[in-house]
Amino acid sequence: MRYLPLTPADRAEMLGVIGAASVDDLFVDVPAEARLSGPIEGLPAHASEMAVERHMSALAAKNLSAGTAPFFIGAGAYRHHVPASVDHLIQRGEFLTAYTPYQPEIAQGTLQVLFEFQTQVARLFGTDIANASMYDGSTACWEAILMASRVTRKTRAVLSSGLHPHYAEVVRTMAKFTEDDIVSLKPELVAEADDAAVIAQIDDKTSCVVVQYPDVMGRIPDLAAIADAAHAKGALLVVVVTEPVALGMIEAPGALGADIVVGEGQSIGVGLQFGGPYLGLFGCREKFVRQMPGRLCGQTVDAEGKRGFVLTLSTREQHIRREKATSNICTNSGLCALAFSIHLTLLGGEGLAQLAAVNHDKAQTLIERLAKVPGVTVLNDAYFNEATIVLTRDAREVVRDLADRKVLGGVSLGRLFPENGDLHKGLLVTATETVTDEDIETFARELEGVLA
Repeated sequence: MRYLPLTPADRAEMLGVIGAASVDDLFVDVPAEARLSGPIEGLPAHASEMAVERHMSALAAKNLSAGTAPFFIGAGAYRHHVPASVDHLIQRGEFLTAYTPYQPEIAQGTLQVLFEFQTQVARLFGTDIANASMYDGSTACWEAILMASRVTRKTRAVLSSGLHPHYAEVVRTMAKFTEDDIVSLKPELVAEADDAAVIAQIDDKTSCVVVQYPDVMGRIPDLAAIADAAHAKGALLVVVVTEPVALGMIEAPGALGADIVVGEGQSIGVGLQFGGPYLGLFGCREKFVRQMPGRLCGQTVDAEGKRGFVLTLSTREQHIRREKATSNICTNSGLCALAFSIHLTLLGGEGLAQLAAVNHDKAQTLIERLAKVPGVTVLNDAYFNEATIVLTRDAREVVRDLADRKVLGGVSLGRLFPENGDLHKGLLVTATETVTDEDIETFARELEGVLA
């Protein structure tokens, strides 16, 4: 719907109703010295609709988008192929029911999808249960730390250096309001994840340890060893998964001792979309269900014995005493969860494993090719579909030079960790099923030219 301004007659009628002589009368409470006396310096004068459209189109044309160039960017948001059937099915009438699931008699489509979604996430994560989704992976990570504090009655959380820095920043920001003690380990350009350093930080005051799997540099930590060390001190292991497709190949965190598993579900069913909206995934052990944030949908039978779905658990402060609430999250990412669930259903377990294998093969081909480029050293010994390479110059400059050559060549660690100069030559590169052999060869050729 286009915006159409009021006519002078409309304005005069509205001013007459409220008793104002002019629009200026509406601002009499604003001091004269605080009001604009003319155009804003540096901003152009108003233009016609066609001129604005032309200008904005020209600006948009300067972007180098994921679908128009070789694309090797990951670091928490991944380009995967989403079948056209996903977009078609999420628009079917069965799912276009009431916004809120609190009226089960008219929200069966919504409730059933969320019930199936929970089952899929729980199986993917290897947890007993999963909720009906959170807003995104970073806020789900913070909710997990809050939950661990409630379960253990401790307030010290240890963050692995391999946790995505944006997730860690959300945690530190929120902890200012709860006074939780957040211990963040410093990342280093080393081949192995920081398992030993994490274990060394666990003490009797620790509520949880937060570990990303695979981590932000593509490394794969030893979750079982960290879980044993955490449990020995009465702490919980929180595992963060930013690339759920990886779980089609590597073992589920729940099977390795994780107590709470959270993550970002964007990879399955949801496009990059300029950074959102996405959906947070959250699973845990059944014994912690009363402390789990968000919503839980359940299956039941009605008075006639027919299967039906209801909202089983909703722990937010709107419904119960504020001081007893476990969360103030007001909704779930229902549409993104629906897309996730449909895509994962279309794949099935076997399809997910095949997709994961293709991703890993593409990444291996990429890393092996880049390793032949003069000035490139591969950091990782093991990885899924992304790994870190170390260059001979600042990777931020290299990324910009590659973009000028029409290649989107990864995420520089200097961008992720600007305060840590030791990481500035690190470049995180990602290959999914959308990458072709030609893309890889183009990337390697242009990277060689940039580093020469």
